[in-house]
Amino acid sequence: MKDNQNRKVWLVTGASRGLGQEISRAVTTGGDLVVRAMRSPVPNDDDDHQMTVQLDVTDERSVREAVEAAEQRFGRIDVLVNNAGYGLIGGIEEVNAQEARSLFATNVEGMLNVLRAALPGMRKRRSGNIVNISSLGGFSASAGWGVYNATKFAVEGLSEALALEVAPLGIAVTIVEPGYFRTDFLTNSSLGRAERIIGDYHESMSGLSNRMVQLSGKQSGDPVLAAKAIVDTIHSGNAPVRLALGSDAFDRIAAKLDSMRQNLQQWESLTRSTSFKV
Repeated sequence: MKDNQNRKVWLVTGASRGLGQEISRAVTTGGDLVVRAMRSPVPNDDDDHQMTVQLDVTDERSVREAVEAAEQRFGRIDVLVNNAGYGLIGGIEEVNAQEARSLFATNVEGMLNVLRAALPGMRKRRSGNIVNISSLGGFSASAGWGVYNATKFAVEGLSEALALEVAPLGIAVTIVEPGYFRTDFLTNSSLGRAERIIGDYHESMSGLSNRMVQLSGKQSGDPVLAAKAIVDTIHSGNAPVRLALGSDAFDRIAAKLDSMRQNLQQWESLTRSTSFKV
């Protein structure tokens, strides 16, 4: 058994269920230490290997206190997993201002709150891994998911820049892009629907909400295997900036890359024509 100095200390947000819960389990199964952060802590089995803290990513004070508690208990945070977030279905015009603000407050600003709290310790030690959970929808958008897509595209842009900023400090950043995994993400506990429904979008949306209900519990991705893949990747010491998980994610990302390259090449002449002639 490894002593605590040779184990990684993980802080996982949104650890009460879904992928966050499975990552926490995979961490302890692999012999590391985990701090499970969640908005409403449930009765837990805290021991020498794990602890549970209350953390609301939209509340900076809550975030600071959770990070301080983790560092006080285990001395440091080696791996931060920004997993907390939720989904929203609705056409761009259908999603109202408050719905959009709330989604960005959790999925984007919440991640920033946690990063600002955890990075000082990592910078001081000149080491650490940050795992930001994005989505297949953070790389390839779909009708009916536009505002959610926007939050995850933001996560990816922030993460790409962060990776460049912290690499000289010995800190690595990995963007995880899961496809559809068999968690509760498609249930009411993690997925909302815009209050407003506009009939003109029926064709482009074509029963999206019903399809998500039918898909829930039948997703092709195994969250246990996804969690193990994330933990194993961090332990490899060679974690990539992007990690797609699930065959559906691989296929759709590959298709978009092909389409983007084709589009770029098709318009190359016009694109280059707008530069000054030297």
